[in-house]
Amino acid sequence: MYGDIATWRAYALARGNSDPIAASDEDATAALVRAGDYIKYRYVANLISTYDDTLDVVEFAAYEAANLELATVGFFSATYTEAQKKVLSEVKGIKWTVTGNSSIAYSSMPTLTVIDAMFKLYVVDLSAPQFMVRSVG
Repeated sequence: MYGDIATWRAYALARGNSDPIAASDEDATAALVRAGDYIKYRYVANLISTYDDTLDVVEFAAYEAANLELATVGFFSATYTEAQKKVLSEVKGIKWTVTGNSSIAYSSMPTLTVIDAMFKLYVVDLSAPQFMVRSVG
């Protein structure tokens, strides 16, 4: 788990969110653990090699994710299929058009834009073209 309940509650309260204070310790802890899992597997796993999970941004991002997890239990563990990524594009014949690009890494994973912004400088963009050098011998 990244961070702790007391620091998360102070972080949230400083931003006008009293929900973590109103929550029981058990609910708050569970939300922070789930949020930490999301941050660990989505962002920390993709940190540029010169960084690790001791960056301050990791803890702050966990608090941001925990705010959402507390309000909507299981938000970051939602399951999606490609068929769900669609938009109504015709009414008379009721036609749906698939949206998004499933070839982009994490395109089906719920995303919080503030967390993406927090990690922008620290993570590898898995959807960007990659360069690799190999040597034989």
